[in-house]
Amino acid sequence: MSGGVGIETGPAVDTRRARWALLAIFLLNGVGIASWAAHVPTIKQKFGLSEAVLGMALLAVAVGSVGALLFGGGLVARCGSRAVTIAGAFGFCAALPLLLLAPTFPLLLPVLALFGACIGAMEVAANVQALGIEERYRRPIMSTFHALFSVGGLLGAAGAGLVLSRGVAPAAHLIGVALGLAALTAAGMRHLLPADAGEGHAGPAIALPTGPLVGLSVLAFFCLVAEGAMADWSAVYLRDRLGADPGFAAAGYAAFSVAMAAGRFGGDALRARLRAVPLVRVSGIIAAVGLGMALIVAQPLATLAGFACVGLGLANIVPVLFAAAGRTPGAAPGAGIAAVASVGYFGFLVGPPLIGFVAQLTSLAGGLGLVVVLLALIALLARGAASADPAARGSSTSGDRDEGRAGTRPAPAEDQSPTHRRL
Repeated sequence: MSGGVGIETGPAVDTRRARWALLAIFLLNGVGIASWAAHVPTIKQKFGLSEAVLGMALLAVAVGSVGALLFGGGLVARCGSRAVTIAGAFGFCAALPLLLLAPTFPLLLPVLALFGACIGAMEVAANVQALGIEERYRRPIMSTFHALFSVGGLLGAAGAGLVLSRGVAPAAHLIGVALGLAALTAAGMRHLLPADAGEGHAGPAIALPTGPLVGLSVLAFFCLVAEGAMADWSAVYLRDRLGADPGFAAAGYAAFSVAMAAGRFGGDALRARLRAVPLVRVSGIIAAVGLGMALIVAQPLATLAGFACVGLGLANIVPVLFAAAGRTPGAAPGAGIAAVASVGYFGFLVGPPLIGFVAQLTSLAGGLGLVVVLLALIALLARGAASADPAARGSSTSGDRDEGRAGTRPAPAEDQSPTHRRL
């Protein structure tokens, strides 16, 4: 099978419904994470935690996520991406209200780890599903799934702000969100791709990057260091370095997030037109130039525009890298995506402290200057993402070669009746 893994298909599979069902899963993930984030101060107050203890507690989410990412590829190989996606989504919904209902701090920690593990499991399995749906459509659609995650984050944050401003109890808010997301999952789960990727294939128990996955993992690491920098340092830079008021400072990350969501909605068309490598290269240049000019000009409005450029530039890099990881020869899609996602998420975790360390030695502008260098390296190393294009995977069968050449054809494969298609 030349490193691929199979998905059983047939005329009964409704690919468009599978796409909409998976879009709902990505939206669910974004809404849930943003809804939880709004209640972190509630956790701090409920248990009387210091900033240091709260930070250590939140590491439980990271530990759960990284653990699920490392083992997620093997789990998908054994159980199938459909089963893992559904289990992760329902586990996510169950854990969400428990984060606020945990009666003691020691009991909170395993709930945080469970929450993180469900996020990590969905990260791998849902992206394998997305890759399978993209194969059936025979054109790029991966960025749209990630766009729905971004939209979910914006909706979740806005909804939490509105609900809490009306005096709704935090636990009631998360229970309501969890029930709504669980209903969304239940309505769409039967439409996800059946006979999932990797079912019946052993695969590695732990997904670690090897061969071409190493280069993809480096790109993911650089990308998510930059994303973590925007999350943690954009408001600080605007407020402390440029003297912006708190409201304007908060707009820095909002500009980044909105630009990222908008860029992802246009990413599939750009990838179909430009192909993966030019898209990643141009994206890295846009982000590097935008942030670099913002640091040089050092004026609030210019910095806001620069942060938006970073969001626009980063928007489609991770979707392309995941598509490339899932099509890497010699690796099952789940294992490839899990390996790249694990290293990328590690970058998201260590990036902000690294920037803080550099800022301590130089200045915050110097710390963010390191991000500019990493973004430029993404542009220089973009060739590693070539396998994202369907034709790049290669196959020993004529049917797969035909599919590779048809990488940008718009007709979804549900209009045909193959009995077996390779991810």
